[in-house]
Amino acid sequence: MSLTKKLIYWFSKPVVLSYTGSMLQMDVRREAALPEGAKIIAANHPSTTDPFFVAAMLRQQSFILINNLLFQVPLLGEYLRRSGHIPVEAGKGQRAVDAALEYLRAGRTVMIFPEGALSPEEGGFQQARTGVARLALASGAPVIPVGIHLDRQRLHSIQSTVRGQQDTGRWYLRGPYYITSGKPLHFSGSVEDHARVRSVADTVMHHIIELARQSEQRMKRLPSALVGEFGV
Repeated sequence: MSLTKKLIYWFSKPVVLSYTGSMLQMDVRREAALPEGAKIIAANHPSTTDPFFVAAMLRQQSFILINNLLFQVPLLGEYLRRSGHIPVEAGKGQRAVDAALEYLRAGRTVMIFPEGALSPEEGGFQQARTGVARLALASGAPVIPVGIHLDRQRLHSIQSTVRGQQDTGRWYLRGPYYITSGKPLHFSGSVEDHARVRSVADTVMHHIIELARQSEQRMKRLPSALVGEFGV
């Protein structure tokens, strides 16, 4: 890994931690310690700001698969490129997967949002795309499912045009932000087995949804006895 990527991470880390510490009421619960070495962090995606907030929870350098449109934004795009994050372009998903696999083979942490887009604005979840499954099966790295819940009333939808493309960002600037990090999931099989790939993607998303429900229950301060109702 280049010195530039390391330096940008160490300079930006205190900025992100300062923001999340002062502007968010962040609550993080882990079902297990994060394993050492290569791993895949897979989370639901209620807001555009999730990559930064989940990275703050990790407290270690990670490389994030991010919509290519954000790489076209002045300053932000340059920061993302120099930090080593991975652009995901429509129709070129395998290129992003290959770049992520290089990091995993080097023992690094990769973050992906399996829904492939923001979660539905009214709540709920998108069906998982298969990138997370292809990463897990090709690398053998464990998947750490992460469930996020926030106050949707505090989301700010901002429309913008970047290089002729319209995009709506959903920014979460302050408020409660609850995260539940699950136990490592291990998968085996061939990336050429399409049924297996689909099954793995659905399994990962199932765990993410259940963890997000646990985060929601904590935010609503429901009795702890109810947390187990949904199971994992």
